[in-house]
Amino acid sequence: MNIWDPEHECISRDELEQLQLERLQAIINRVHKNVTCYRRKFDDLGIIAEDIRSLSDLTKLPFTTMDDLRLNYPYGMFAVPLREVVRIHSSSGTTSKPIVVGYTKNDIRIWSNLVARFMTAAGVTRDDLVQIAFRYGLYTGAFGLHYGAEAIGASVIPMGTGNTEKQIMIMQDYKTTVLVSTPSYALALADRLEQLGVNPKALSLKIGLFGGEPWSEKMREEIERRLSLSATDNYGLSEVIGPGIAGECFCKKGLHIYEDAFIPEIIDPETGEIMSPGHSGELVLTTLTKEAFPMIRYRTGDITSLNYTQCECGRTLVRMEKIMRRSDDMLIIRGVNVFPSQIEEALFSVAQGKPPYQIVVERKGAMDSLEVIVEVTDKIFSLELQKQRSFLETLKKRMGSVTGINVDVKLVESKSILRQKGKIMRVVDKRQI
Repeated sequence: MNIWDPEHECISRDELEQLQLERLQAIINRVHKNVTCYRRKFDDLGIIAEDIRSLSDLTKLPFTTMDDLRLNYPYGMFAVPLREVVRIHSSSGTTSKPIVVGYTKNDIRIWSNLVARFMTAAGVTRDDLVQIAFRYGLYTGAFGLHYGAEAIGASVIPMGTGNTEKQIMIMQDYKTTVLVSTPSYALALADRLEQLGVNPKALSLKIGLFGGEPWSEKMREEIERRLSLSATDNYGLSEVIGPGIAGECFCKKGLHIYEDAFIPEIIDPETGEIMSPGHSGELVLTTLTKEAFPMIRYRTGDITSLNYTQCECGRTLVRMEKIMRRSDDMLIIRGVNVFPSQIEEALFSVAQGKPPYQIVVERKGAMDSLEVIVEVTDKIFSLELQKQRSFLETLKKRMGSVTGINVDVKLVESKSILRQKGKIMRVVDKRQI
């Protein structure tokens, strides 16, 4: 049984809570001193760091939301001068302005070790060859897993996304043992292997580390069967650190949250009230070790529950259920966060009006697709055929630029989208995940 950091992953609850309190008090002091947004929030409520005498006092602190991050774009939430920031990443750009996050040199070291924890828990060792099929760039996923694997001492193949046949060639020739990707891309690889007549058992794959989008136990079983590997889930958010917040061990009975670095809470998304262990609600996270970009009670929007019983693997840290839904209307398409409001804004700006529309999400084969169905209004109908095609192309480009993914657009007859009590269901998610 391999545990990367037994001192913290197997810590007693009493010792853990004492460590959390000490780190929480220190982080409250730092953000009050260095982050204008938090200083204003605390001052408005009359809170000072000395008011936080126990972990239960955490509820006295205000929530941090995505709006706070947007309003303080790009560096307003940083708690250190820019000269101390050695890395800048951003979210997947779900608005016209992405969420910008920073890391100090120590943040990178801590991040690498947190990722090494869930990779080790899944069975990765220094003898493995890790093929990373996440997109490299401003997103945190690829770099997080890359540095985690290097911390373990494994060999990294920084393949990036796409080019499925080359991915397979490299798996065959380089003897890849660990695949890092979204679960939907893992199934796309399985499809291509079948088309090429390649037996997955002839590959060296043994472990799959999959994240970036919701996936079910049924999907896990399919991936494991078709790629002949052990598939584990991990959880991260760019705003909080990236991958490294939580991950499954070989027991696959929930994702261990690394509580020495993050305090998790579950709240009622409507009222903000704390939910008791075992009850589902919105996950709220407070960072305890981040220097450049600390987060206090950040509302993730992800719905889960917490299990505090000790895992069979020997780790004492709390486990969270797999994330399958959100408290808001955000969609996760191929690992990218998309808000329906983005689609609407792009449509209305190009159409110069408000045509009736519906967003349809489907899983075609292994990959998610997003299609926007737009009813033809008199204004659109009056356009010449060539201008209608140009309108469609402009609309697709605009939606692609604001969401970061390819969006299909289809024009349909007026009144042809199904209404319920006179209203169009704005989003239809047909995925069976």
